Amino acid sequence: MTYRETLAYLSGLNSLGIRFGLDPIRSLLSRLNDPQGSFPSVLIAGTNGKGSVAAMTAAILSTAGFRTGLYTSPDLIDVRERIRIDGRMISREETASCVDEVQSRIREEVSYFEFLTAMAFLHFQRRKADIAVLEVGMGGRLDATNVVIPLVSVITNISLEHQEYLGNTLGKIAREKGGIIQEGGVCLTAARQKPVIGTLEAICRERGARLFRVGKEIRTTIHRDGTFSYQGVGRRHEGLLCPLAGKHQISNAALALGAVELIEDAGFRVEEAAVSEGLKQAHWEGRLEILQHSPMLLVDGAHNPAGVATLCRALQNDFPHRRLILLFGVLGDKDYRTMAKRLFPLADRVILTRPNSKRALSPEELRLAAGRFHGDIEVVENPGDALRYALSLAGEGDLVCAAGSLYLVGEVKKLQRIGKGGGTYAVPEDRQSDRRGRC
Repeated sequence: MTYRETLAYLSGLNSLGIRFGLDPIRSLLSRLNDPQGSFPSVLIAGTNGKGSVAAMTAAILSTAGFRTGLYTSPDLIDVRERIRIDGRMISREETASCVDEVQSRIREEVSYFEFLTAMAFLHFQRRKADIAVLEVGMGGRLDATNVVIPLVSVITNISLEHQEYLGNTLGKIAREKGGIIQEGGVCLTAARQKPVIGTLEAICRERGARLFRVGKEIRTTIHRDGTFSYQGVGRRHEGLLCPLAGKHQISNAALALGAVELIEDAGFRVEEAAVSEGLKQAHWEGRLEILQHSPMLLVDGAHNPAGVATLCRALQNDFPHRRLILLFGVLGDKDYRTMAKRLFPLADRVILTRPNSKRALSPEELRLAAGRFHGDIEVVENPGDALRYALSLAGEGDLVCAAGSLYLVGEVKKLQRIGKGGGTYAVPEDRQSDRRGRC
């Protein structure tokens, strides 16, 4: 297949939607001679922060000289973002080749995520990865990534999400995410809620696994100069810098540092300099990411109440601004009312738009549902027009923030990359006075 045909084929796999269960992916991988068994791995589950932890873990291991595969989801602009070796996306030629081989081994219907997971494992095998860092797609117990036997299972945090699939209590969701904990394995978590910790402790007892917690066995201290220190199970690091914005990223960095420390006995010893330099090299797009400075344009993939709560703290503490102009779009299966209730009151202007997804919530429907949380809400259906309008409203010292969906973040980044995020948008006459000085 050509690369264009490859993309069309992958897009067609989306029709199956979300599917839980390991039998299809195991059968497919078996016909590929189980490429996932050719490298050790770190497996990362959780509600929020999975990608950030994965990016930092992989960056540290790559800096230490280990050929490191990184598999994450979703992509923002290009599907190849999901599959990387030492930070470099899989090439178009390698993508087409992997798709051809995986497709040739299919004997039953597989989902888009199952197919991409098999592709990632195959690519890491072909490139002789020393280790792979894998982000769980959804849940954990029945996620397609949970066919590996990881050196360490990381669970970032847990809050209510995807309740139709994972359960309607923290304990039930923790049971699903805790499904990545292996018999006799190691689990590392930053979760703190009693029902969650109780569930994870019970799973570890059942499976003879060891549990380490950020805030207990692993601790961090943030210093006034912006650096932080790490005290782990047996290692200590001073003067570390976290490259990702937001104080919550220190907890994610602690998980990455803990994961790296806990796999040392498996032959992955990382020297002090590589820890510090690798952490500084980490980059994760779409999470409190500044795309431009004048006016400041910030994007954040907050797409659930917990993520929005983190975004709110960052907006209040880490991004000083005169006015906040919020560009917001969300999927219909999210808890958008709670998200709007928390986020909208912080904004001076709210512009609602439609993310590029079949699951997107109509911005008009969102305005009806969440209008009571803000008195100045407008709808601009097209994300490109919405972005240009938001930027046209911004004056000196103002902050434009796009949030609510990774699909929206991807669209904004794509528009900025191809130069369509700037320009002008006709501001309605009745809004001209607002643009000049409303605070």
